[in-house]
Amino acid sequence: MPGSSVKQRLREYLETVRPAAITEGVWRDLLTQLAPASETYLRDLIRQTGLPFDQPFAGIRQHTFEELEESLREMQKVYSEATAAGDRERARYCRRQVIAAKDRARFLSRASRMPPEKQAMKEEMLDWMLVWLEDPEVFPSWVEARKRVLN
Repeated sequence: MPGSSVKQRLREYLETVRPAAITEGVWRDLLTQLAPASETYLRDLIRQTGLPFDQPFAGIRQHTFEELEESLREMQKVYSEATAAGDRERARYCRRQVIAAKDRARFLSRASRMPPEKQAMKEEMLDWMLVWLEDPEVFPSWVEARKRVLN
């Protein structure tokens, strides 16, 4: 519908299609139907619906360390499967999601309006994502060791 907001168009799509989850097919259809909405904005709107959201399309959640760890572990699983299957496009997509989240954490860690404790949190999260990007297979063991150091 021309002139409708992305939120409204998403609501109409979900009412019409009634997906049980946001799968790759639904995600790609939504990107097409709701263009030129950004992936980030669309992802945020979809998260508000509470629908299950398949990785790598769910992206990286980083409001808490628990969310970040879960997201990175899920992304590592998809990345490893894609790499093993020779699906370079999906593996690159996984990395792009982590890179975008890393860039967001870096931006927030440097934002002067951000309280110092939030800046420190984002700096730590940035380190987690850098480790993931360096070697996704090492991340699960590394994060367990890192959590022991932090506690």
